[in-house]
Amino acid sequence: MTRVLIVGGGGREHALGWACARGRDDVELIVAPGNGGTARIAENVSLDATDAAAVARLARERAADLVVIGPDAAAAAGVADACFDSGIAVFGPTAAAAHIESSKSFAKALMDDAGIPTARWASGSASDRGRVDAFIDEHNGRCVVKADGLALGKGVVVCESVEAARGAVDACLQEARFGAAGDRVVVEELLAGDEVSVLCVTDGRNVRVLPTSRDHKRAHDGDTGPNTGGMGAVAPMPAAPVDLIVRRVLQPCVDALRERGTPFAGCLYAGIMLTDSGPQVLEFNARFGDPEAQVVLPLLGEPALPLFEACARGGVQPGTAVSRTGCAVGVVAASAGYPASARTGEVIAGLEDVADDVLCFHAGTREHGGGLVTSGGRVLCLTAVADDLASARECAYANISRVRFDGMWYRADIGAVGATALAIGR
Repeated sequence: MTRVLIVGGGGREHALGWACARGRDDVELIVAPGNGGTARIAENVSLDATDAAAVARLARERAADLVVIGPDAAAAAGVADACFDSGIAVFGPTAAAAHIESSKSFAKALMDDAGIPTARWASGSASDRGRVDAFIDEHNGRCVVKADGLALGKGVVVCESVEAARGAVDACLQEARFGAAGDRVVVEELLAGDEVSVLCVTDGRNVRVLPTSRDHKRAHDGDTGPNTGGMGAVAPMPAAPVDLIVRRVLQPCVDALRERGTPFAGCLYAGIMLTDSGPQVLEFNARFGDPEAQVVLPLLGEPALPLFEACARGGVQPGTAVSRTGCAVGVVAASAGYPASARTGEVIAGLEDVADDVLCFHAGTREHGGGLVTSGGRVLCLTAVADDLASARECAYANISRVRFDGMWYRADIGAVGATALAIGR
């Protein structure tokens, strides 16, 4: 029996657990803290995912063979470091390697040093804001303002005017809207093109690329409204030049981190804009995306757990992972008020009416009174896999319409909206 401890409690972690146990009866899952969906496939343990010492202690007590880190905050908090110190294998980067996501200015500087193509940028804090304002003026306000740290996918504002850009900087540096994450800002030139997410697994030396995907970050149809953690995703994106992205982006990033003495082992995510001048990196993430994991993992045509173990112990085979044929579409059902706030405690009904071949990944759910209630902003992600995109969309929407809770809403155009969009990042 292989015992796997998955750290986190969202839809990504439900998908990771499902993928680890898929087609196997010799895998025992523990999820900390988990949610109402993971409770149906694993043992949930109430635990703060960013408490590195507590996670390592749980892994020791349960004799976990592998720890799989889900959220960015857990990686940044040093969960992998604590597990390594206890002699436990981990799929996920150390805090130093996870800096590729936890600090956007660090990531931009690394890309410049390694020759990885990315948008021009400037960075500053309240004490040296002048360079940021000068950059905004130079680009007539057409730029993207990002909180430097981790802001739950919401610390990004796309701007079209000097007034809007300076207002977004004020929100970070003066109003502290994103807390410590916004003590420093990164301002980038605005890019246009086709956006794609390219994820790979790596042991710090070799990379193995997973099916490509695209998420939908804006809250409302037509890619309008505020940024969210992600309202849905589709996979694959056939137009993505994967080999070129591996050569110019993924492998150079892995090599640069290793050469700096902070090798990256886990899932490395590159958000890419396919511009007229070639692929440009919008962002790096140090983990699976959410909801990208919910469409990428169902298309994986080889067992996931051996891939994760190879990352943790070395021995990743370079190249492209085996993929299933067809397309996957995942649609997120959200709570009233999301992303600004989220109404919780609403009873969830209709899950028994979802087709058996449609995957229902839970995010903001918890067990209550023998049933399930909402416990977060993004509640569920329903993923359908079919021979083509249109069929997958039709199936996903037919099934999400069977689910209901007070205040439930979702985008109606996941997989249908045009691929060309402004760079919104995370």
